[in-house]
Amino acid sequence: MSADASPVPAAVSAVPPAAAVRTKVRVPLRFSDGWETTVDVFTFTGLADGKEHLALGIGDYEGVAVPLVRPHSECLTGDVFGSQRCDCGPQLREALERIGERGGYLLYLRQEGRGIGLYAKLDAYALQDDGLDTYEANRALGRGEDERDYTAAAQMLNALGVAAIRLLSDNPDKARQLAQLGTQVAERVPTGVHISDANVRYLRAKVEHTGHTLALPA
Repeated sequence: MSADASPVPAAVSAVPPAAAVRTKVRVPLRFSDGWETTVDVFTFTGLADGKEHLALGIGDYEGVAVPLVRPHSECLTGDVFGSQRCDCGPQLREALERIGERGGYLLYLRQEGRGIGLYAKLDAYALQDDGLDTYEANRALGRGEDERDYTAAAQMLNALGVAAIRLLSDNPDKARQLAQLGTQVAERVPTGVHISDANVRYLRAKVEHTGHTLALPA
């Protein structure tokens, strides 16, 4: 286990129904900073929530016993438009490169705004402009602080034949849910800290509200 990772006990309490790989297609990727790679993109049938989630196989993903895996929640504003209000875009870019070095999967999960959807997320942004933090804004809209469910992520891993993972995440809820769904989280590996003047309040809220293990400056 690496020095910057913390173990998580693997507790099986519920095995999700089986899903299956639907298609696999090779896709070359190139980012605006010039970094490029080629990934295998998997689609699935039988996912519990019926959404079109993707798994990206990166590097020597078939040649490692315990692959590095990041469940990454879709963020149109950050992933596509480069929004500075969050750290999603930089985390996506970082994860692809780090997974490529070790071999593993990025699970691209269609659960915008911690599961509340794109329009509601933008409504929450407006409330944040009035002084609420990201979690308070979700509650003010009558939604949960974090409505994400990782059942589909566990199903995808099962369909790919992955029983144990090294989890690239600072979010303890991801580790907890995946372990409860029968995926052995052999190791938690922290992401980098992508901080800016525009997202520092957002990152601090993640640490204070949900225990994200981000090493933020004082």
